[in-house]
Amino acid sequence: MTPGGYFFGVCAVVAVLGALATISARNPIRGAMGLLATIVGIAGMYVQLSAQFLAAIQLIVYAGAVVVLFVFVIMLLGPDAHGADGGKRPGSWARWIAAPLVSVLLLGGAVLLARVSTPQRFRAAPPGHGTIEAVGGDVFGRALVPFELSTALLIVAAVGAIAIARSRATKPSERPASVGATRRLFGGAIHPRDARTVDDEVAR
Repeated sequence: MTPGGYFFGVCAVVAVLGALATISARNPIRGAMGLLATIVGIAGMYVQLSAQFLAAIQLIVYAGAVVVLFVFVIMLLGPDAHGADGGKRPGSWARWIAAPLVSVLLLGGAVLLARVSTPQRFRAAPPGHGTIEAVGGDVFGRALVPFELSTALLIVAAVGAIAIARSRATKPSERPASVGATRRLFGGAIHPRDARTVDDEVAR
């Protein structure tokens, strides 16, 4: 095997391990780091396939924007965010459905790989494959609608996370009756003559 083949294999292993870490990590931050590893592995495979522009876009857009957005939303909600009740999670039934489906897909992929007697080589790429002009024509041509829909999806996800975070704030009726001097100090304008009274309350 050539060094390029080893490089491609290492990138594939990194991508698969990152994907497994993304779906299996209980900590959202670790899941985001697994997603970042998957993105870096896919970018490495693009480099091996002579698609350097796609590799750069993979790192700039996904690693530099999407993962940062995910981490921002995670930190907004809190890394240990969970439901209000400590009972069974509403989405736990999805795991019991997804596990058999993924097992069937993996088994089907293994059967298809076992039936391949000899490896098939990729066809030669056309002259303009992976260039800025080709990718730009696809993104802003036939793939313009999906591209804009993905942008709207990210915006809706960020707005939804902010709405969830605001809804989890304490209600006015649940706030303590006594307000500290520091909160009164920064809650509005204060006259200089009241500074001594505030200092006395803080000292107490």
